[in-house]
Order: sequence, then C-alpha cells, then structure tokens
Amino acid sequence: MSAGEAVEELLARVTPDRLDTYEALLRALADSELWMLLWQGDPGEPDAHYGGIEVAGHGYAPCVTSGPELTASGWNRAYEVVPGRDIAAALYPDHWGLWLNPHAPGGGLGVPWLDLRRIAGGLDRLPAGPLRISEPSVGVESFYARLVALGQRTPVLRALWRAWVRPALGVSYLAIGLDVDGPPENGAEAVRAMMREAITEVPEGLAVGTVAMADGYDPVAMWLRANTRPFYERDAPALGRAPAGDRRGYGYPRAY
Repeated sequence: MSAGEAVEELLARVTPDRLDTYEALLRALADSELWMLLWQGDPGEPDAHYGGIEVAGHGYAPCVTSGPELTASGWNRAYEVVPGRDIAAALYPDHWGLWLNPHAPGGGLGVPWLDLRRIAGGLDRLPAGPLRISEPSVGVESFYARLVALGQRTPVLRALWRAWVRPALGVSYLAIGLDVDGPPENGAEAVRAMMREAITEVPEGLAVGTVAMADGYDPVAMWLRANTRPFYERDAPALGRAPAGDRRGYGYPRAY
C-alpha cells in the first residue's frame, strides 16, 4: 500500500472515538504527498497562494490526497504536489491547518495546526492532542526542591514551571517548563544536565517531560504562561519582601 492509499484508507475509518486511527492517519500524512489547491497563480510564482477554508474561526488550506481525488474534486485551477511533512512545516507557524478532500461525501476532514506541528516536529516527540492540562497534584516536593537547588546553580535558567498533562493517547505526565536566557539551544546541555540530576528524585512510574517556554507554538507552554506562575524564578524578589498578595499565588517560589 502506498502512502497515498494509506491516507485514503485511514481517512475513511476516522471517527471521533477512534483516536488511534486518527494518529495512524497523521503518520501516513507525514510520509505522503498532498495535492495542494492553488486559488491564485501557478506553482513557484510569487503571487501563488493556496485556497482557504474557515471552520469555527480557524483557517485551513484545502488539499486532496491523490491524483484520482483531484479529478473527482473537479478542481480546474492550478495545484502543486508537496510532501506532507513539508506542507505541515509551512502551514502551522501561521496557525493554519489542512483540510483533506473537502469534495468528499461528508465534507472531508480537517487537521488542526497543532497536529501539523506534530507532523513537522515528530509525532513521537510531541504528545497527542487534544491535551487536558491542569496544575499537578502529585506529591513530589523533593523533586521540585532538587530542581530549585540545581536551577540556582544553572546560570542560563530563568524560571521553572510545572503542569500535569493528559494526552489523548499515551500516559499522563508531569511537564516541567524551562525558561532560559537567549535561544534554548544556548543552554541546552546545562539544562539537560540539571534535569538528569534532578530526575533521580522522581518516584518510579511517574513520567516527566520538559517543555521550552520560548516555544510560542507549544500548547503546554501556552497554557502555563496563561494560567500559572513559575515555582522558581531567578530574578524574583526575596520572599520576605514580596507583596502580600503574591505569596499565596500558585507556584510562588518558596524555601524548601
């Protein structure tokens, strides 16, 4: 079975309660080619741009999954054939998703930009959505204390955040947000060393992941910034001088 055939076979079986099938569809899309419909211009021309569909306030670029589907769609303008992983990487930074086979019975299927980000960045590296994110309730104070102590000795680290993440598929995990000076790669090795040392305090069976707070497209980082405060801040005022209203806020740095 070719990648294109796999996409179409899986597309016919995707239902809201079959997230495993949808995940398999994303894997097939990553390895397939897609026929992107050009609303204006020809491939490679400066004025060429894809068509657009808006659903529930979100933008999607329409495409078809094979030559036969292109014929069935009746599309009579230009198009270009693009590897799935490449088009995913091109669309998600502008918060655009893909709409597969809009001419098909039922209107086809939309792939949101967050899933395109997973296709571009690696499906095994990023958790399957939709994610349920909340403040953590697991009792791992020694782990947090170790992170704070090590963070104070890691000059590139500005702040540490935490959240509990429940992916649509796979195990729930404790996410640690890492806010570092400059581009994340600058202090990558120092931060990795910090996490390797601190992880020894994590009880067996508890999964822990990290998220770069500088990643403006990561849903966990976005949730953390919108809903919580860091549990360690390098430049925070000393506890004794903090405004009274701040001391009881979630995650305010405290002495361990």
